[in-house]
Amino acid sequence: MPSKKDKELLKKVRQIDIKSRKVVTELLGGEYKSVFKGRGMEFDEVREYMPGDEVRTIDWNVTARTGKPFVKRFIEEREQALFFLVDMSASGTFGSSGKTKNEVAAELCGLLAFSAIKNSDKVGLIIFTDEIELFIPPDKGQIHVLHIIREILGFQPKRTGTSITCALDYLRKMVKNKCVTFLISDFLDSGYEKQLKLAAIHYDLIAITISDPRELELPNAGLVELTDAESGEQILVDTASAVARKNFSTAAKARGLELKAALSRLNIDQISVRTDRDYTPDLIRFFQSRGQRQTL
Repeated sequence: MPSKKDKELLKKVRQIDIKSRKVVTELLGGEYKSVFKGRGMEFDEVREYMPGDEVRTIDWNVTARTGKPFVKRFIEEREQALFFLVDMSASGTFGSSGKTKNEVAAELCGLLAFSAIKNSDKVGLIIFTDEIELFIPPDKGQIHVLHIIREILGFQPKRTGTSITCALDYLRKMVKNKCVTFLISDFLDSGYEKQLKLAAIHYDLIAITISDPRELELPNAGLVELTDAESGEQILVDTASAVARKNFSTAAKARGLELKAALSRLNIDQISVRTDRDYTPDLIRFFQSRGQRQTL
């Protein structure tokens, strides 16, 4: 008999499955395909030249052998791999609006993964804390995607810290071919800009930043003991103080602007989502913005 915990996990997986299919069918399927076009063009065959063919496609070797002009025909190499690098450090268990950051990460992966397999792409997963905790090689199919969602939702990390450097180094070690990579984290880490730069050269890297409203602003709730989930450090804050609340929000805003500037310098796209609102519009804006840039 499945335990209560297993039943709750299965229920969440089914909910993500249903929601993801609906959003992909109605909104994101075509957007995904237009933005992530595959790895390029691959050779298909040669055929005789016809009026209107581009001169640059002429195969001069075959033309010389046959005495007739022949051209090379190419087709789009559609299939590619999509990887999720998911931060499962202790700060991901926080959520003040009904969902934790880890649950939002699982939903995002489900939605993007179903978009990928609809377009015949493979999907892989790397779960990390301050070390690599799980690697799932890329594969296709609904069962594979549901397995990835289930792993993220039910994962029990061994460690509490965060190392984006470790995750990106492992990606470069394990994945040699260019692929689409979504780095999903709250980015409560430092010292990883060099690895971001290297990863952005090798992969089509997109950063998805997940935040919770209580990490951005404090409510007026009197004396509150705040605990850093990753380090265990505790501090007592008087949230009744307007100055304390302002200092907290100013520091949070500064961290966000610093991250945005770093990603911009490296030409890495950023999708900012929050635990207290629907992330679908954020994804749609990203796909539309990127699609427009590619047509310029």
